[in-house]
Amino acid sequence: QTLPMGFHHVALATKDLQATHHFYTEVMGFSLVKTVIGPVPGSPEGWARHVFYNTGSTGMIAFWDLHDAQWADGYPTDINKLAGLPGWVNHFAYFAPSREFLDERRKNWTDHGHMVAEVDHEFCVSIYTSDPDGNTVEFCFDVRKFTDEEKIEALALLDHKHPPMDKEAKVTIHQPTNVALAH
Repeated sequence: QTLPMGFHHVALATKDLQATHHFYTEVMGFSLVKTVIGPVPGSPEGWARHVFYNTGSTGMIAFWDLHDAQWADGYPTDINKLAGLPGWVNHFAYFAPSREFLDERRKNWTDHGHMVAEVDHEFCVSIYTSDPDGNTVEFCFDVRKFTDEEKIEALALLDHKHPPMDKEAKVTIHQPTNVALAH
């Protein structure tokens, strides 16, 4: 039985809080709900700003705006680049309650100058873009529930040494409509 637990929040570092704030409010459609200011542990001069955004669902996304001499030259924020992985590996997927909502988010992203990858995974449809720190974000709309057979197969495939490949997903690239803002 699955317990009803979800994320309270996921926290990431950001290089540019103003760009991050714009992206997560204007582009993603989230709202800033809390800012906490505190010291950097072990640093007499350092301080950090921790900002929390309501995602409209059960969890929040939060960002650290770090101010300390140890980070005077900056710090990496793109978790995939830092790990040497392609951008699709580590990402943050947010719930889309309807296909109309997903289409509205896609249009908003392209209107704000972002290229968007739309992927039909068969059981869900997702749209992907990157935030100002290079992290991949996604909105995902479930088109159907998982069947009992799929749940059984999921467990069987978990330890399969040579699992069969799924049918290739359909990918559509949506170009930015506002080229002046393109990322």
